[in-house]
Amino acid sequence: MTDAALRFDNRFVAALPGDPEAENFRRDVAGACYSRVQPTAVRAPQRVAYSIDAARLLDLDAAQIESDGFTAVLAGNRLLPGMDPYATCYGGHQFGNWAGQLGDGRAINLGEVLNRRGERWAMQLKGAGATPYSRSADGLAVLRSSIREFLCSEAMFHLGVPTTRALSVVTTGESVMRDMFYDGHPAPEPGAVVCRLAPSFTRFGHFEILAARGDVELLRRLVDFTIATDFPGLDQGGDRTDVYLAWFETVCNRTARMVAHWMRVGFVHGVMNTDNMSIVGLTIDYGPYGWIDNYDPNWTPNTTDAAQRRYRFSQQAAVAQWNLLQLANAIFPLIDAANPLEELLRGFMRTFQADWQAMLAQKLGLTPSAGTNDAPLFAELDAVLQLAETDMTIFFRQLGDLDPGEPEPVNALLAAYYVPEQLTHEIRQRI
Repeated sequence: MTDAALRFDNRFVAALPGDPEAENFRRDVAGACYSRVQPTAVRAPQRVAYSIDAARLLDLDAAQIESDGFTAVLAGNRLLPGMDPYATCYGGHQFGNWAGQLGDGRAINLGEVLNRRGERWAMQLKGAGATPYSRSADGLAVLRSSIREFLCSEAMFHLGVPTTRALSVVTTGESVMRDMFYDGHPAPEPGAVVCRLAPSFTRFGHFEILAARGDVELLRRLVDFTIATDFPGLDQGGDRTDVYLAWFETVCNRTARMVAHWMRVGFVHGVMNTDNMSIVGLTIDYGPYGWIDNYDPNWTPNTTDAAQRRYRFSQQAAVAQWNLLQLANAIFPLIDAANPLEELLRGFMRTFQADWQAMLAQKLGLTPSAGTNDAPLFAELDAVLQLAETDMTIFFRQLGDLDPGEPEPVNALLAAYYVPEQLTHEIRQRI
């Protein structure tokens, strides 16, 4: 592979102010959107897996990505000409509470690639070492969590869910200490680095931290940059307040559609903090995620959320709306009017409900028509799925093969029930 294979357009660092401190140590970073930082070199990088579909987004073929030189790039041991590594500064609300500065604690952006189609793809290494935003952490990642992120990112994309992409997983040849079972017994695990791709890795928290610090001018610069770069065509000139409101409406709509897709496939994000919400409406940060097996609207894969269940399956739209409220609060100084923001937040839920009900209709094989009210049917479906332990995915798969003339239709669905003996006569009638 030649170094000229990738063409970088590092607009983020070119257009926005950076941290003047060059040393890599933990600190608060004010008046800047990022800090330049180098990935930490590892002892023995070895490629574990890569996605050829994701590689093609960068105009790479299999021979190029499988080369030893590019494996070194994916591990953080080598930089290509044009790369300008940095970690970004953001804050966030975590489990409903303001957490202050967070930032890219174990993610390092290598740069933004322009492909032959004119698309911009930011390359980001997760697990490539400490940054000024790592706080007390080591900035590293282990193989098991890296494989989970790699597989889920690509699976979600092919399921039609808006998501960041995963290019590769590379082991480092080094061990990382982690408490896998959170029982106070950390043990060494194989270290790894994931390379993630996205048009943008900007989060709600990037705007929140600037608003929290009262840095309105930098907030305005970041919003203007984001609109110009990530929402092309939205800014047609005119009144800036109208542009900002149109942008916020677009963010609300993209977020609503993303969450509706989560619900469609039974995905639970698990940690919907505002710093894990993408400004361009992509699923980001695959931490304690999971898919619904037994249909339980109160289920969450996040064991640290077991008591509160803030981020449970059925709550995801409401949490997304709450997170958008925090973004609205952050950009309020640029708009100075609450009513239009409040109306757009209400519009979020209308968009979500419309998208979610349209997806449910598709899952049931229905063709929506004007004036049709499917809400009672959907409410009964939600209730029926909870009458006995029901595998959500298998239920809909079996339903898709159901013969409408079947005299005992429930029998065609039995594979979806973990304990078929739970299906009393009354439950069968409701099904």
